[in-house]
Order: sequence, then structure tokens, then C-alpha cells
Amino acid sequence: MKNLRIEFKWAIIFTIATLAWMLLEKTLGWHDEQIANHDWLTFLFLPFIVLMYVLALREKRRRYYNKKITWKQAFLAGLMVSIFAAALSPLAQYITHNYITPEFFVKVKDYSVTNKLMTVNAVNDYYNITNYIMQAALSSLIGGTIISAVLAFFMKRD
Repeated sequence: MKNLRIEFKWAIIFTIATLAWMLLEKTLGWHDEQIANHDWLTFLFLPFIVLMYVLALREKRRRYYNKKITWKQAFLAGLMVSIFAAALSPLAQYITHNYITPEFFVKVKDYSVTNKLMTVNAVNDYYNITNYIMQAALSSLIGGTIISAVLAFFMKRD
């Protein structure tokens, strides 16, 4: 586990940043009056995600690999950040939907049904804590793996 401290640390930082982003979204009204724009506005967090992975891989290269890292080593380090972040995502979703924005599901369901974007049954199936926990874990894992593969190419130093 000692050799995975950096990855675990960055997964915790990623989780805290995600919670801070949720708080920002709530504060800016993206979960209330601006809920119609919530889907595309959430993508504004993507550059911060990439930055966190860059910083994690740089730290791993500098502290663990003595300033040299192969693509495979960088990719595996990023993959471990993704796995740890995915493991922490249920906790982040729980905190988000119980403390930061407990009315999110009610508001997004109401908006979706009122604007005839989804049926009541589809809304109830999609907008719930169980589905969001699963989505968050999968997107952390899949997105993190893709980001890691791409960044590993740029971060390698042989």
C-alpha cells in the first residue's frame, strides 16, 4: 500500500474537489433556477479533473520514480487514482445528495416531467441516489482510465 499512497491521496483530493464543485453548482443555482443548463455546465469541471490527474502523475513521476516514468507506469498510476476515486464516489454522492443539495432529485424530476423531457417512470428510474452512485463510480473509472491513457503519453520521461 505504501507505493500507492500518492494515488490514494489524489483520489481523496479528487473527491474533495468534486464535493466543492457540487457546492459551487448549488451556489450558482445550477441545481435550482438554472437546472435546464445543468447537464452542459457540469462539463466545465472536466479541465479540473484533467489538472488533478496531471498533478498526480507528476508527483508520482517525481517522488516515486525519480523523475523518470514510462507510459505503462504513468498509466497504471492514473488507473489506480481512477479506481480509488471510483471507490470513494458513493460517499461523495451520499454527501452531495443528503447535505449539499438534498432537493436536487425533486427539482430535476419536476423540471424533466414539466418540460416533457422524460416520463414519470423514466425520471424515477434515472434520477435517484442508487443510479447516481453507479454512474459516478463508472464515470470515474472509465473517464479516469481514458484520461490516464492519454496523459501517460505526455507525462512519460524515459
